[in-house]
Amino acid sequence: MNEHEKINYVEFPSKDLDVTKRFFQDVFGWTFVDYGPEYTAIADAGLDGGFFKSDQVVSTANGSVLVVIYSKDLEYTQSKITAAGGSIVKEIFSFPGGRRFHFADPNGNEYAVWSDLG
Repeated sequence: MNEHEKINYVEFPSKDLDVTKRFFQDVFGWTFVDYGPEYTAIADAGLDGGFFKSDQVVSTANGSVLVVIYSKDLEYTQSKITAAGGSIVKEIFSFPGGRRFHFADPNGNEYAVWSDLG
């Protein structure tokens, strides 16, 4: 449901949409709907969004917003990310209320995964 003045969609750059779709499908089980050769929409990700063809990348080092994904098993999710071709940008660390790590997808975009368990 669309709510007045609430965030309901996010978009990310992607150097290679096929690589992006395969990575997020393998790691998180997301599905996609293609809208032409330069855009794909995300489904089953918790928040609607999409990836657009671009040579740009998002990273906290260049001031980008950080999208954070929840996991019930941080180490397991981290192992799936590296097995699928992602890289760890910041190793697991604790913060008040949980633990998290940052990773880059195969295109170089930075995200984080957090857990309030363990």
